[in-house]
Amino acid sequence: MDLYLMFHSVLMHVAAALVVLVYIPLSMPVKLFLWAFVKPLRKESLRGKVVLITGASSGIGEELAYQYAAQGACLALVARRKKALEGVAAAALERGSPDVLVLPADVSDADQSRRAVEETVAHFGKLNHLVANAGIWSSCSFDEVTNITAFTKMMDVNFWGSVYPTYYALPHLKASKGKLVVSCSAAGTVATSRMSFYNATKAAQLRFYETLRAELGSEVGITVLTPGYVESEITKGKGIQSGGDVAVNEEARDEQIGVFPVGRVAELGEVAMDGIRAGDWYVTWPSLFRPLQLVACLAPGVLDWACRALYGTRKGARPPLGKRIMEATGMKRLFPEALRRNPAIKTEDEEYCDGEEGYGAADDAAAAYLLQCRKGL
Repeated sequence: MDLYLMFHSVLMHVAAALVVLVYIPLSMPVKLFLWAFVKPLRKESLRGKVVLITGASSGIGEELAYQYAAQGACLALVARRKKALEGVAAAALERGSPDVLVLPADVSDADQSRRAVEETVAHFGKLNHLVANAGIWSSCSFDEVTNITAFTKMMDVNFWGSVYPTYYALPHLKASKGKLVVSCSAAGTVATSRMSFYNATKAAQLRFYETLRAELGSEVGITVLTPGYVESEITKGKGIQSGGDVAVNEEARDEQIGVFPVGRVAELGEVAMDGIRAGDWYVTWPSLFRPLQLVACLAPGVLDWACRALYGTRKGARPPLGKRIMEATGMKRLFPEALRRNPAIKTEDEEYCDGEEGYGAADDAAAAYLLQCRKGL
């Protein structure tokens, strides 16, 4: 048995060496040629296609709705906040979407995810793209947590909130030879300090969709977005606090972002849409996070040292080094204007939800609520 294991160990090391020394150098010119000359000619036309977007009431989901609208796609917008969705729907219509469906739902609940997909297909007759974008954040050290059970909500939203709609949408996406777009994070591969739960949920999400890509082959395309810090409610400081409540904590936000820039969500949307239409497997933006992913893979000790240097602190000591650098250099002034001038977040819609549970807390009449937005209405 030892000889058998040794044989396979040698075989895998040789195979890995061949990939690094032979396959990658030979394939790079081909990939560069395809990227420069072939992909621009084969970008997917989205006019008239049906796109369901979760977490569409703000941030990246909202911006992707506008990007799809500008391409002439019909939209089904899903989130817990009804009034915020209505505002996004109206703006999407102005940007060129021929038809927008608003579906208040909490995608961390399997039944509500199923109903959102069914309502979309019943209305439009098909589904071409699913954008799994719903998510929630947290920034605190693990030993600062005082209500550990509250953080199960993060896995419910970040992981199952993508998997549930994917499960119910998959038969329709197979029928249309459609596409899954997953809003993951660079945190799925670059595990920085103070985000243990968030990093774990994004790593789980990333590995799930990479596995699903291998299982589905060419039946359904999968594009995974792995952005760094981008203007959204997360970079406004909204997240699960150490005590388990969801609130805005700008101090924790500043300690987490530190020396890193925050990109404009409109720029991410443009880059993401280009990658989605081209069928890219991954879209990482801002681009500075690409080498960080490489460092995390090839030199994890360097990443560990950087995390200790930038985020390490002791109780009663000065703020983390990253935050001190931000304050000393005035880097916060480089935040996107919308983040500096409008730090408020969209509030929960009291007509729609009762606390954090959203759709499931409403009565049957509210649960059946469906708003159809059309041009001219």
